[in-house]
Amino acid sequence: MARFASDPDAAALGEGLASLRRAVGLSQAEAGARIGMTSQGWGLYESGKRPGLFRPDVQRRLTGALDATPEDLALILAREGPAAAPLAKGVESLGRAFSPPPGRHANATERMQLSNDDLAPWAASGVVLEFDPGRWPRRDQGCVIDLADGTRLVRLYQSADGDWLYVKGGPAGLGAETSLDRNSVARVAAVRARLEE
Repeated sequence: MARFASDPDAAALGEGLASLRRAVGLSQAEAGARIGMTSQGWGLYESGKRPGLFRPDVQRRLTGALDATPEDLALILAREGPAAAPLAKGVESLGRAFSPPPGRHANATERMQLSNDDLAPWAASGVVLEFDPGRWPRRDQGCVIDLADGTRLVRLYQSADGDWLYVKGGPAGLGAETSLDRNSVARVAAVRARLEE
C-alpha cells in the first residue's frame, strides 16, 4: 500500500493538475476519458497518490488531455505555491472555474493583422493571425502577448516560469530570444491559425 501514500510534493502537483482541469471545465471522468483513464485513476493523480506525476511523459499526457502543457502546470505551482488555499470540496465547489470576459463565448477567437516582419519567415506583414485568449501556447507556437501598459506583441513562445516569459522574435529577428517580466504581462494567447488575406 506504500505506493498510494501521498507526499507534499505529489499533492502540490496533483492540486495544480486539478486547477488546470477545473479551468477548462472538465470533470475527472471527462478528463480521464480523453486519455483512456477512469475517473478514479485521474483522481489518484490529483490527490497526489500516484508518484508518476513527476515523470515528464506522464505530465505531458495528463496536461495534454486538458489542452495544456507541463509548463502550464509549473506556472500554476509557481503562482499558487505551497501556501495556496486548499481546494474547495463538496458543496463548497465553485464548479467550472473558467469564465470568459462578459459578452464573450468561452471558445471565442480573436484576429489581428501583422504590420511588420518581426516574425518572418514564420509570419510576415499582412498575415492575419487568429488567436485564442483562453489557450496557453506550446513551445515554438505563435502567441499574442498583451502587456499591462496596453502594448501588444506577437512572438514565438519558448517557455515560462514564475517570474519570466521567454519568447523569440521581435525587432531583433526570429532567432533572438528575449524575456518578459511576468508582472508586465496582462494576457498571453495562443495563435491558432495564420491566414493569408
